Amino acid sequence: MASGEQTEIRPQPSRAAVQTQRLITWLHTRFFRLSGGKIGGRMAGCPVLLLTTKGRKTGKERVTPLLYIPDDENFVLIASNGGVPNHPAWYWNMQSNPEVTVEVGSRKLRVRAEDATGAERERLWAKAVSMYSGYADYQKRTKREIPVVILRQVSG
Repeated sequence: MASGEQTEIRPQPSRAAVQTQRLITWLHTRFFRLSGGKIGGRMAGCPVLLLTTKGRKTGKERVTPLLYIPDDENFVLIASNGGVPNHPAWYWNMQSNPEVTVEVGSRKLRVRAEDATGAERERLWAKAVSMYSGYADYQKRTKREIPVVILRQVSG
């Protein structure tokens, strides 16, 4: 490594932190589903959906509550992972299996994920940051370009 060059080090979360996060996700998902999205359908003033992916290693279904940006009939996700150096697991799962489901309110929809690029990415990134300014802070914390993912509804 060249002098003055820094490398990002991701601290490993404790077992208790991982278990707490899993419990919070489980509770959020349960309340969201029981209430048709009335409880847990918004966080920090932003809309929330439940994303269900298939684990790329396990093949098991994984549900993650996430902020989303509405864009016409599409849903846009920001793979910020809080600004840590690595992409979130749900993002890697979608790279392996782009056909996923989302729950928005009481609706459950099949969608296909694709990364936004070029001018479309820039437009959607600006829209995301205007909705939730924390995304700009997350980008400052990491060297990776945070992916912007478009979820397009699948027919049938």
